[in-house]
Amino acid sequence: MLLVLPILIPLATAIAISILPQRPRLLRAVAFAGAACILASAAAVLARVEGSGIQVLQIGAWPAPFGITLVADLFSALLVFMVGIVGVVVTFNSFSGVDPRREAFGYHALLHILLMGVSGAFLTGDIFNLYVWFEVMLIASFVLMSLYRTSSQLHAAFTYVTLNLLASALLLTAIGLLYGQAGTLNFADLARAWPERRTPALDATLSMLFVIAFGIKAGLFPLFFWLPASYHTPPAAVGALFAGLLTKVGVYALIRVFTLLFRDQGGMYTVVLVLSVTTMVVGMIGALGQRDFRRVLSFNLVGHIGFTTLGLALWTPFALAASIFYMLHHILVITNLFLVSGLLLRLRRTTQLSELGGLYRTHTVVAVVAMIPLFSLAGVPPLSGFIAKLAIVEAALNVGYYRLAGIALAVSLLTVLSIARLWEEAFWKPPPPEANSAPLGTVIVAPIAVLAMLTLALALGAEPVLNVSRRAAEQLLQPDGYVRAVLGAQ
Repeated sequence: MLLVLPILIPLATAIAISILPQRPRLLRAVAFAGAACILASAAAVLARVEGSGIQVLQIGAWPAPFGITLVADLFSALLVFMVGIVGVVVTFNSFSGVDPRREAFGYHALLHILLMGVSGAFLTGDIFNLYVWFEVMLIASFVLMSLYRTSSQLHAAFTYVTLNLLASALLLTAIGLLYGQAGTLNFADLARAWPERRTPALDATLSMLFVIAFGIKAGLFPLFFWLPASYHTPPAAVGALFAGLLTKVGVYALIRVFTLLFRDQGGMYTVVLVLSVTTMVVGMIGALGQRDFRRVLSFNLVGHIGFTTLGLALWTPFALAASIFYMLHHILVITNLFLVSGLLLRLRRTTQLSELGGLYRTHTVVAVVAMIPLFSLAGVPPLSGFIAKLAIVEAALNVGYYRLAGIALAVSLLTVLSIARLWEEAFWKPPPPEANSAPLGTVIVAPIAVLAMLTLALALGAEPVLNVSRRAAEQLLQPDGYVRAVLGAQ
């Protein structure tokens, strides 16, 4: 029963918000309580998986592969826990960062529907329901992006939904071909049956379709342009939610499917490697060319997605563990920086770098707190970004990919340049004459401080987190335990 709670709680919260009287304080209290319960249930799932191994729930007592199955291994449990953290801080930030008009149009209910979709994607045990949860996320995110629409939001929302619908169509095509050949859609049953039923041509076709479909949703090169064209347009809380979670679902799906089905597709792993490296380079070059704080973050998001898929391409336990650690670090940091962009909007009514400045002088404490995620994204030691990038470089060196390690270091240098410019333009240079020096409320600052403290905690606790990530990677690369947990004696 525990596994279904991260899905049922946001659903019940969304329903409650929809039927309760439209009283802002009441709706906010229910939304925050729901987010806190998601975090508590996710923590319980992680503790259960950590203590007792892979957890499986057969819905309706229908045995796999015939019924709906929920599965939590260390990889999925870690990410569901991060969903809880992001849900709590974004919900709390929304009380100040989202205007009452959007709240009146169902903002909090939609946010919980999105959290439900992300949790469902991480916990599902079959590939068709993965597609279903993708569609739940797509619908909720499209409405959140266009809620109380402006022309820029509508343009961004249609770009976003068009490319994601293309990815969904490709994913559904791949699922149909897979089912036609294997006769099953359960992940564990596919891992058992696919080696006997696959053909080389179909293997190549399906792996490419999955790379394209999940690559679009993750923001990999070359079909990533929807992301920097859309993530800077909604309110900062919505952008933070999208940046922190949605692209990670694409990365998660890519890792899950490839470690279960395409374990010996050497050529396709080379494709993933090339796409990852190109994404890193193009994303960071794009970030250097931007003059808007949130667009710089959007291109940084693209560039750093490449780091999260490198571990899959290198196909070693340490490399995959480094990618998992990188995902955890990046969820905290990029979510926080989008929330920081909302703080800049509150003070300056813009995120154009030319019109920012002086925050270090007018709001010193806020600037110091914001410095933590900025410098962590840049990879400044001893923050978590430095540890994550060092692990990726070490993984590349361990398998003799010296050029790849050099490229990762060069991209890290570009990140430092990008973040240094953000710090100088937004915080260090003299403030504009009309700068607002009024104090900021706790509601908008507290979530940024909490995520900054969690980023520091991740750096201080890097060794145990890396150990958990390593065990998660071993479960992924040795899926027999996953298959036995789901199928039992079968």
